[in-house]
Amino acid sequence: MNYRKLTAGRIFDGSRFWEEAALVLNAQGESQGIIPLAEAGESVERYEGILCPGLINCHCHVELSYLKGFIPPKTGLIGFLTSIVKNRAGFTGEKEPAIVAADNEMYESGIDGVGDICNTTDALGMKQKSRMRWHSLVEIINFYDVNMERQVGWPQTIVHDHEAAGLSAALVPHAPYSVSGRTMDVINERTEGRVISMHNQETAPEDELFKSGAGGFIGFYKEFGNAGSPFPVSGKSSLQTWLPHFTNGQTILVVHNTYIGEEDIVFAKEHASRHGLNIVYCLCPNANLYIEDNLPPVDLFLKHNCTVVLGTDSYSSNWQLSIAAEMKALLSRFPQLSPETILRWATLNGAQALRWPDLGSFDAGKKSGVVLLSGEDISVVRRLS
Repeated sequence: MNYRKLTAGRIFDGSRFWEEAALVLNAQGESQGIIPLAEAGESVERYEGILCPGLINCHCHVELSYLKGFIPPKTGLIGFLTSIVKNRAGFTGEKEPAIVAADNEMYESGIDGVGDICNTTDALGMKQKSRMRWHSLVEIINFYDVNMERQVGWPQTIVHDHEAAGLSAALVPHAPYSVSGRTMDVINERTEGRVISMHNQETAPEDELFKSGAGGFIGFYKEFGNAGSPFPVSGKSSLQTWLPHFTNGQTILVVHNTYIGEEDIVFAKEHASRHGLNIVYCLCPNANLYIEDNLPPVDLFLKHNCTVVLGTDSYSSNWQLSIAAEMKALLSRFPQLSPETILRWATLNGAQALRWPDLGSFDAGKKSGVVLLSGEDISVVRRLS
């Protein structure tokens, strides 16, 4: 059998670095493991930089790619949401070319798989042809309990459309400020053991809404026809209000977390332990900078040994769809982060969160892509497989 042998200054296997080593691939591109370079023999491909498995983007909205450049940065989340609603309603152009271009861009930037938020089937055809793997997180937005069957039924149809096309999908709530408690209970009932997600604490007014019933979201609701907040005041943070609705063994991608507190992380860990949940914190730093010009408290996630993954969010809220750019944004602002830690977030952690056991590492038998990174700033140089 013909084997391909690759080496570089360092090899990251999904968990740790190797030096003076070679990655061995079989003819089908499956890893045969990493061996000492001295044992690799001849015909070794040599590269400058870091070899690592294909990257995993755990949070994207690829169907919003047509909104690239429509929404200016640093409007704050409430201004951003208002622009999203208005631009989606008023858009009359072609969406598919932008969706296909985003798919190609992500693949060429070293991404192997995507956890993708969707509200339609606009990207379904692209996903069937994509060179990447997809898990579609079909959002429900429902402020009130009265339209439950209609509000849940349509997203459930989208889930079925994806599954009929051979793609994994699950119902998910959009955000605490857009989904009623009873709707969350229904989602909980229908997603036992599934991988789901929730946008969480992306802006300070989100906590204010639940703690006091006041803040910036009240004006947002009024603009779209609600007299005030559709949700009862809990006196607690957003996370401590919504998370108790989920008790059914799910993996929950808790996305953004720009304003999460230490008490929330402790609460989530205790609740997850009682109910068999797997809490995974997904950070999208460039989107946080684009919208709120703020970043999540990375030190807290490190302190509490949280499981962390990375996402890009969408072209409506980012300058590019690159996990390498997300890594660079964090490394430049949090020097205590090691390259080994952040590469694990971007590879093995993401694959495990989305339950793709054959991606995210160079363990023997896996068929992750091989990506060459710059050794200095962890930029993607190119894909090698």
